[in-house]
Amino acid sequence: MFVDLLRVRRSVRKFQDQPVEKEKLDILIEAVLRSPSSRGLKPWEFVVVQDKELLARLAQAKPHGASFVKNAPLAIVVCADPAKCDVWVEDCAIAAILLHLAATDLGLGSCWVQIRLREHTSGRPAEDYVAELLTLKPGMVVEAIIAIGYPAETLAGHPRSSLLEQKVSFERYGATK
Repeated sequence: MFVDLLRVRRSVRKFQDQPVEKEKLDILIEAVLRSPSSRGLKPWEFVVVQDKELLARLAQAKPHGASFVKNAPLAIVVCADPAKCDVWVEDCAIAAILLHLAATDLGLGSCWVQIRLREHTSGRPAEDYVAELLTLKPGMVVEAIIAIGYPAETLAGHPRSSLLEQKVSFERYGATK
């Protein structure tokens, strides 16, 4: 069941030194390309990175929360052309979560690295750093980097008791069952 996948998914920042097989990469790519998009406009685009040197440079995109990318065998950078759609952020986020879930389903781990609205150590936007590094066409923006690989450690899923059920209202805000 789908909920079982949600129950075991965790953010993974430590990866084995093992490449992701082409067959699994193909499935990950298919998953993001099947992502729903507002009005079917599909403003997202994806850059697959497996080159170790390039992964190390992506890991420097911002001062905190990106360093683990250098040890991932794979990263998929989620980009968009905001001229195509006013809800490109939402469309990219939907694609990224499908990527996470597909990775989990394939026995891989993954972790989101927020790039949009973050700053590079130089003080310029992290988006500009990544866009330049990947030679994105003018006007393209970067939402996130998703690091993917075989987990170096097994983390248990979050327990049911950790769910914030008080965040759910019924019929009216603040009303419980």
